[in-house]
Formats: sequence, C-alpha cells, structure tokens
Amino acid sequence: MARMHSPFPSRPFLRLLLVVAAAAPMCEAAVPAIIVFGDSSVDAGNNNVISTVLKSNFQPYGRDFFGGRPTGRFCNGRIPPDFISEAFGLKPAVPAYLDPAYSIKDFATGVCFASAGTGYDNATSNVLNVIPMWKEIDYYMEYQQKLRAYLGEERANFILSEALYLVCVGTNDFLENYYSSLPGGRQSQFTVRQYEDFLVGLATEFITELYSLGVRKVSLTGLIPMGCLPLERTTNFFGRNECVQDYNNVAMEFNGKLRKAVARMNRRLPGLRMVLSEPYDLFLQMIRKPSSFGFEVAQRACCATGLYEMSYMCNQHNPFTCADANKYVFWDSFHPTERTNQIISEHLVKELLLPTFS
Repeated sequence: MARMHSPFPSRPFLRLLLVVAAAAPMCEAAVPAIIVFGDSSVDAGNNNVISTVLKSNFQPYGRDFFGGRPTGRFCNGRIPPDFISEAFGLKPAVPAYLDPAYSIKDFATGVCFASAGTGYDNATSNVLNVIPMWKEIDYYMEYQQKLRAYLGEERANFILSEALYLVCVGTNDFLENYYSSLPGGRQSQFTVRQYEDFLVGLATEFITELYSLGVRKVSLTGLIPMGCLPLERTTNFFGRNECVQDYNNVAMEFNGKLRKAVARMNRRLPGLRMVLSEPYDLFLQMIRKPSSFGFEVAQRACCATGLYEMSYMCNQHNPFTCADANKYVFWDSFHPTERTNQIISEHLVKELLLPTFS
C-alpha cells in the first residue's frame, strides 16, 4: 500500500482550513464541535509547551501529516480525533489548546486538551511531569469562558452542550505506573483488581465533573490490547516475544468494569448520553492477522526495532525507521500508525458514534 500524501502543503494553509471550517454553518455537521481529553493516543501537541521529556514535535513524527509537519501528535500522521472530526463534517484536524498558533476562533469547532503520558491517576501524570486530568478540566473551564466571550452565551452554550466529547485514557496508568518499577508505586498499595476499581472510580469522578459543567455527549474509550504493544512484546523474552496475555486480560477486565460504570452514569445523570468505545477486538484482529487489513508488520514498530522507540528515541537520526508506515500497525513502540488510527476510527464512527450522536 502506497504512502498517503496530503494535499495540504503548509501550517498556514492548514490554519486557514481550520478557520474556514470554524466559520461554516453548523447545520452541515452532525455535532457542532469535537472536544478531546486524554493521553498520547489523542494529544494533538499540548506537551510541546510544557516541561516534559515526552514530546513528539520533531521528525519523523508527522511526516505523513498535512505538509509533513511534526505537530506533537505521537504518530506519522493523523490521530483518532482528527478522523472522527472529519467524519462528523467538521475540520480534518483538531488543534491542541496550548498551541500558540491557534486561538478561540480555531477552537470553536474542536479543541484538544489531552496530554501524552497522563492517566486517570494523578500519580501517573507525575511520572513524566505531564498535564493531569484535573488540569485538563481547568483548561476546559477556561475554554468555556473564552468561547462565551467570543460567540456569546447562547451560541457558546449550544456548542458546549451539543459537542461530542472524546475521552481516551488509562493505558499509562497500568504500563507507566502500576506495572513499572517505581518505588512506592501503586503495585505496593493495590492488587491489580483493586487498582482497576480505583481507576473506574476516578473515571466516574471525571465524567461527573464534566457533566456538572454542561457536558452531555461523551465517548469514553476503553483500553486496547496493551500486552501487544511492541515494547511489551519485544521485552517478553521468555514468552517468545508474543503478546503479554496477563496485560491483555487486565485490559479486558478493566473494559468490562468501565462498561458497567458507563451504564450506571447514564442512569444516574439525567440527559447524559455516553457510550463506551471499545477498539480492543478490532485492534487485536489487526495484530493477529495484519494482512487482512493491508499491513505487513504487527510485532515491530515502523520507527526502528519496536524496543524503546518513543518520543526522543524515535527521531530523524534513527536509521531504521521504515519507508512506508502504511505497512505497519504501529508507528513507535507505543502508538499506532495513521493507517491504524484511520481504520479504528472509521469503524467506531460507523458502528457506534454516528448512530448514537448524529
């Protein structure tokens, strides 16, 4: 499969495209805006401007993005919120809230508050000094004020209540926190099932807080088969570099608990319409039978060997990065390629999001 080249040549052109999209009549879109919370799977570049080593605003990241530009997305191209935004009739890329190149005019039809490396657990965001989830809510409240000042109370409140909110977080809580060797870490305080329950409680608090701020349409994303990430497979020496099944079992168990929590919140919070987006099964199919989806490689990442390549370990000086990311399920040791993101996003949009929220 040939690499997909973008027709958009530059950052100024993309910014103009986003401005035009923001000014377009809302009736053309299924929702007025896409608003994003979470971690590196959905971070559009907020980590670029904070003091952390977890960044991706350099090549080869973004080489298949519009204009071949590294934006801070942990991918060779677009990430799920971008595809979902476009599918709902909005702009083709959701900008990061902290990116100084954009303003409230650009954010009126979509904005991303996500931060790579964060989790439901504050202890997770502390590992790499990234934005905790409570701070993402603080930024959202600031955004609400800016939007009301820009569009007026009535229009802004309509957008805020009718927007689709994407929340994607949780993998770091397990892989970068619970299963890490951090001294005094969560593994010394909880069994894994207790930690799952702890995180579900935090997720419930997070959604409830958003609800109190007027949020009504939410897609909460479950965990992917995290035991099949290239890092986990490459370091699974005694398991012949297969997926770490224990981690996958935890992901499935956690997703089941999230499913019940979503049902409880839908019953308890009047007017809330929330779904659990579950890419686990589709993602696992892509890993087990990559050729069925047009891929050639699922065990290793495009960026070098799949061992520790993420952020600064995946850079333009790395001589092993693959020529065509569309042949790979994974871009770096943690993150999917643009093609993988597109397949998963299109499936979720068609089967779940558009039927529920359009």
